[in-house]
Amino acid sequence: MYRYDEFDRDFVNQRVTQFEDQVRRRMSGELTEDEFKPLRLMNGLYLQLHAYMLRVAIPYGTLNATQMRKLAHIARTYDRGYGHFTTRQNVQFNWPKLSDTPQILRELADVEMHAIQTSGNCIRNVTSDQFAGAAADEFADPRVYAEILRQWSSLHPEFLFLPRKFKIAITGAEQDRAAVQVHDIGLQLTRNEDGEIGFVVFVGGGLGRTPMVGRKVRDFLPENDLLAYSEAILRVYNRYGRRDNKYKARIKILVHETGLEELKQDIETEFEATKNGILNLPNEEVVRINEYFAPPSFDALPKISTELEAAKREDRDLALFSSRNLHAHKAEGYTSITISLKPIGGAPGDATADQMDVIADLAERFGHNELRVTHEQNLVLPHVKLQDVPTVFKILKANDLADSNAGLITDMIACPGLDYCALANARSIPIAQEISKRFEAVKRQNEIGDLKLKISGCINACGHHHVGHIGILGVDRKGEELYQITLGGSADQNTSIGKIIGRGFPEAEITDAVETVVDTYLANRLDEEESFIDAYRRLGDQPFKDALYGA
Repeated sequence: MYRYDEFDRDFVNQRVTQFEDQVRRRMSGELTEDEFKPLRLMNGLYLQLHAYMLRVAIPYGTLNATQMRKLAHIARTYDRGYGHFTTRQNVQFNWPKLSDTPQILRELADVEMHAIQTSGNCIRNVTSDQFAGAAADEFADPRVYAEILRQWSSLHPEFLFLPRKFKIAITGAEQDRAAVQVHDIGLQLTRNEDGEIGFVVFVGGGLGRTPMVGRKVRDFLPENDLLAYSEAILRVYNRYGRRDNKYKARIKILVHETGLEELKQDIETEFEATKNGILNLPNEEVVRINEYFAPPSFDALPKISTELEAAKREDRDLALFSSRNLHAHKAEGYTSITISLKPIGGAPGDATADQMDVIADLAERFGHNELRVTHEQNLVLPHVKLQDVPTVFKILKANDLADSNAGLITDMIACPGLDYCALANARSIPIAQEISKRFEAVKRQNEIGDLKLKISGCINACGHHHVGHIGILGVDRKGEELYQITLGGSADQNTSIGKIIGRGFPEAEITDAVETVVDTYLANRLDEEESFIDAYRRLGDQPFKDALYGA
């Protein structure tokens, strides 16, 4: 993984010193909260309902055991003993004291971490496939290009005060595991007929108040044009993006109001003026960055592990875990393990300090010292020998981390909601916990099969409800929390925005409503192989409406 150079270290340390003085001035009264707000947001510090919240960047979701142990230490020392992993592959601490935040940032800097550009109208953390560099189906490791984009975009003088926040995602395989089509810029690695690496480019995707699927603007962008073309998009957005209305300030609105063809022409014109210039990405720089992401030295192993197969025959729980939480690896005899942070009845995405320490130990012992955060609020050990899976599973199980639910209905995304967030209209976590308990039975979860359930506590859609196969949106109606259901959303290569199915349900009824939707699917699917999303696309919404509201 990438290592800071001298500039990185000096810059991050200087920022910490600067913020330390800003906090001192705020606490002494020299700065008002209004004056302090833009300064703290530049350092990832939010003021939520009950306390400050610090959002720490984990670029493209990659970190090592030392960094994970530091997060555990911060959770234990400065917070309430846990951290919350987010859909931007970051981690949030919900209860730090303002006076402690400079020291937290200083300790993060010691392990090459920071909170810069995790908030504000700038280019946010570039996200990627959680199996990058390990997945058997990828064209190339997308983290290489995510790091190049990170270096280009960090404190870019032209793009620090954009009309609105700006999000970029990149995936390295045809199977999109990074939700690229619901980002301001989405990049999908591909190869042309000559075998050259390049990118399919999408622009104008996003969720929130006005959800939109990104529009394709390039079928093939050559590798060396990545920065010049990205900068052309940002310049067009910075020039024409609306600043009079924050709800209409995202690039997706610019695409909608301008029209795709006109906007493409604006981008191409800007690109032509800058290509082959200083932003041309030299091959030697790609090679240099690629060396940071060189795969570990894998042992020569058989494709099938006799040790794992024998252990699965003896342990049904291990067999179930292996069927759901292992992902195909490019090296024979290896796998990537998804560690679910979705225990039955738990808060999705939370991990205790002790659990983070355990996961760090596993990364060192069995995973080549590498960890990943997924945009679905789980963790991944990307490089594990198949023969080591039984031992890893045993340790996970002893620490309440062995839920075999990856991709199932209880593996849901949920934002912090009204329990924490000042923007929320309704609670998300209690709804997630109740649904999780309702579908606790392992047999039933597997009977239902792959199903993406996503919950947001407000229209900002931090829980990605728009692209859930089943989405739940909390709204406030005259002081009562109601929950709308959307159906048919998806965030993979066949991205779609879910459709609101009808009136909202009170808190006491929403879990029953979800169960009704699931039972309707089970009653109407062609066979056990037809997934929920495929069945919905075949049936349409009428059978679900009839079941929920009456024919």
